Amino acid sequence: MDITLSDIEFSRFQRFIHEFAGIHLSDAKKALVSSRLTGRLRARSLSSFGEYYRLIHSADEAEEMQTAVDLLTTNETYFFREPKHFEFMRKVLAERPRVGAPFRVWSAASSSGEEAYSIAMLLAESLGGEPWEIFASDLSTRVLDKARTGIFPMERASNLPREDLHKYCLKGTGPQQGVFMVSADLRSRVCFEQVNLTRDLPDVGLFDMIFLRNVMIYFNKDTKCAVVERLLRALRPGGYFLIGHTETLNGINSDLESIATSIYRKPAR
Repeated sequence: MDITLSDIEFSRFQRFIHEFAGIHLSDAKKALVSSRLTGRLRARSLSSFGEYYRLIHSADEAEEMQTAVDLLTTNETYFFREPKHFEFMRKVLAERPRVGAPFRVWSAASSSGEEAYSIAMLLAESLGGEPWEIFASDLSTRVLDKARTGIFPMERASNLPREDLHKYCLKGTGPQQGVFMVSADLRSRVCFEQVNLTRDLPDVGLFDMIFLRNVMIYFNKDTKCAVVERLLRALRPGGYFLIGHTETLNGINSDLESIATSIYRKPAR
């Protein structure tokens, strides 16, 4: 039996995901919402999206609400996406004076982990034995669980330099053929945690570089301003703030210095 998502039901899910995650779903996303949630209606033996909406707002259905959030969150990513950011990062690391403190990076919308592990490979290569740390966060528990495993299908390695694949990953054999796993040493250097960027952030210290890429396109202007303001409190003076190449901070923040397209620097005091 086909289940149709009415305009009224769709508007409820639009309001829900905006209030929960700050994400704006345009009217053009109605078909996407329907396709992503239909499976949950069938799994829970429900006959309408209205029933499902009421279910996820029940006091004892917090897990199902998180499942709905996971399904409605876009998680597209891949290794070394937007390579100019990694070229810039390599240059920053090469010019960085040797200090005792670890170089800390926050991948603030890390999805299934490709961005965080790309950063980890670059840090391992550039800093050698010097200390470094990566904090990686996302709203979706589903993609975070996947990220922690460090296991990816081989086709995800298409943007991964061959030398990095051989040095930092293990290729699956036998039953694991067709996948690769990021090395245990590299996985242990990345901390994945659930964080909702539209709410008060956890106290995770200060960072030398924050990646907030290809997520602000889902926020309205007020949400963008609030999210950027929160994250900048966790950026060291002189630290770098990187966003997606299709995004801009024009009209969002005037305190940051523009270094290059989608790369900003926080004033050093």
